Amino acid sequence: MATRAGLLRRYFSTSRFSSQITAAANAAANAKTEPVPSTTIFISGLCKRTTSERLHEKASNFGEVVHARVVLDRFSGFSEGYGFVKYTTIAQAEQGIKGLDGQFLDGWVVFAEFARSRTPPYSSSRENNTRQDEMD
Repeated sequence: MATRAGLLRRYFSTSRFSSQITAAANAAANAKTEPVPSTTIFISGLCKRTTSERLHEKASNFGEVVHARVVLDRFSGFSEGYGFVKYTTIAQAEQGIKGLDGQFLDGWVVFAEFARSRTPPYSSSRENNTRQDEMD
C-alpha cells in the first residue's frame, strides 16, 4: 500500500525538483544506451541458415572487412540470428551500418548498429567470499 501511495504522490507531484531528477535520470539512461562508434558492428535478424561467409560477402560491399562471424547454436549448428562484422575503419563501419540496416539478407530483414561492449556480470563481495571459502 505504501508503494501505491508513493506512486500516486509521484504521479500527481508538481515539484520542479522531482521533474529535474526525472530529466537527469532519463538523460543518463539515454547516454548509456547509445553505442560508441567502433570498427565492429552488430547485425541482428539473421536467418537461421545464414553463414559467416555469406555475411562477409554481403558486408564487403560497404568496405574492407577484417572478419565476419555469425553466432551459432551449439547444438543445432544453425545461426542464433545475430552476428558481428569488423571493418578496418570506423568510417567503413558507418557505411556498413547505412548499407546493411533494413536490407534483406537470405530473405530476412537485418538490422545493423555499432556493437556495444559487454558489461561484466554482477558479482557481490558475498559471492566472492563464498567462493573463496569453498576453495579453501
